[in-house]
Amino acid sequence: MSQSENQETETQGPYAQFVSSAWCIFYGCGIIGCLVIYGVVQERIMSVPYGEEMFKISAFLVFCNRLVGLIYAMGMMTGKREQIYWQAPLWKYCTVAVSNVCATYCQYEALKYVSFPVQMLGKSFKMMPVMVWGIIISQKKYTLRDWCIAACITGGVTMFLMTGSIKSKHGAADQSWFGIVLLLIFLGCDGLTSTLQEKLFKDHTTSKYNQMFYINSCSACISLIVLIASNSLAKAIAFCGVHPLFIGHAVGLSAAAVAGQFFIYSQVKEFGALVFAATMNVRQVVSILISYAKYGHVITGLQILALVIVFGALSYKSGMGFFDGGSKKGASEKTPLLPNKNEADVEKAATKDEKAAEPVKA
Repeated sequence: MSQSENQETETQGPYAQFVSSAWCIFYGCGIIGCLVIYGVVQERIMSVPYGEEMFKISAFLVFCNRLVGLIYAMGMMTGKREQIYWQAPLWKYCTVAVSNVCATYCQYEALKYVSFPVQMLGKSFKMMPVMVWGIIISQKKYTLRDWCIAACITGGVTMFLMTGSIKSKHGAADQSWFGIVLLLIFLGCDGLTSTLQEKLFKDHTTSKYNQMFYINSCSACISLIVLIASNSLAKAIAFCGVHPLFIGHAVGLSAAAVAGQFFIYSQVKEFGALVFAATMNVRQVVSILISYAKYGHVITGLQILALVIVFGALSYKSGMGFFDGGSKKGASEKTPLLPNKNEADVEKAATKDEKAAEPVKA
């Protein structure tokens, strides 16, 4: 390289780093903003009455979200001129969809019985189910440090649940245990969904939009069948007619979820899984604080300590990932998912090298 080329590289270096940092912050703010809106609207729909009537048909929200998601995925596939046909056996997409619908349904239903901060904190607890499913399905191995971090998170969540009120604002205190059961089912199904999606990426050369389209399509069909079989579709439509405000909330919820997916995939694509993990830690803290401020939940001193323990462990996990950057695992997590414009070629190479990053969702 000539001296002039060296000087040009040195001149562009700081500017390129500034632009990269700006994009990282932009994607991070997009993730936090969209998912905070998603959480606030979700809690509004499921835990605050419309007039004197509560909305109780969670499957309708699942259907709306998946319908908007498949439209978005179809648009992206068309814009990128990707092939429309399925790139993996349909039964595999359906298996992921069943697990995904079950997880999302339980997530919404839980808000009828426990507060949003409990639900949000419970998502941190899913580290343990994901590790267990990874061992069972993908024969993964985890270090002692991973298990210790998972134990701290589990202990912190348990402490939070046992040291203060956890019920929904309009729920009965003696039904909170049912909300916890729903959260446990959600965590198990959500961890299974993530593991199955990762395996789908590794076993087949599916693009993220192809997978989004077919999983959302299957999920929409499943939730629609549930609505029709339970005779709830007409009731949900009637509720929309009586409470037009609910329509705006449902549309906003679906839009925030899809927009969040765009920012999530963009950040993981360009900056790696560790940056995304750190962003999600911030998102959880912001969402919980906003929920406490907006909906007036009560919190005890021991619950505050539990929050510190949980998010301290999560932050430690993210920090150790950066410090372990020299290791194979750390380097792969810090590597962008798709570092260049030729997405199809990169995805094929990642599959061959068995380094495909874990899929993510809102």
